[in-house]
Amino acid sequence: KLKVLDLVSMILVIVGGLNWALVGVINFDLVATLFGDMSALSRIVYTLVGLSAVYLLTQLGNLGRK
Repeated sequence: KLKVLDLVSMILVIVGGLNWALVGVINFDLVATLFGDMSALSRIVYTLVGLSAVYLLTQLGNLGRK
């Protein structure tokens, strides 16, 4: 069973990946549109996505067994 932190991290990384796909394909940054271009809130979102990715990297072996 996944821990809440695992689930939240996966969701944030998926959202971040989809945002990067939008930036790459149609030059549209959804986070910046919703929260402002490099506003404090968008910087928090970007930071949480990055920290989630680092967390998931450290848990990669454990998540495969869950």
